[in-house]
Amino acid sequence: MKEIKAIVRPAKLPVLREKLRSLPGFPGMTISKVEGCSAPSLHTPTNLKDELTDYTPKIRIEIIAPDDVSDSIVDTIIHNAQIGQIGDGLVWVTDIDRAVFLYKTVPGATGR
Repeated sequence: MKEIKAIVRPAKLPVLREKLRSLPGFPGMTISKVEGCSAPSLHTPTNLKDELTDYTPKIRIEIIAPDDVSDSIVDTIIHNAQIGQIGDGLVWVTDIDRAVFLYKTVPGATGR
């Protein structure tokens, strides 16, 4: 299992959601509104005042996926979330030793 996290521009979410949901085996995702800024020293010169006020709204996507679909999920995020500018976001993948989908483990539960 893999945990896939991505920080993307809010405007990219509708198309990205549609593309991800069309992937075979897509397990679903959690979305959070976040704010952030890039590391100015890595990208462009700036002053301290800019560093304290340049937070922009972003969306954080979290997905727990089986190994066999994680690469296609990451590729879909990369190809549909970027516009080629600083601030496009970030995608990272972490190994998960165990994940339990609760709706599959509740004895005697009916429905979802």
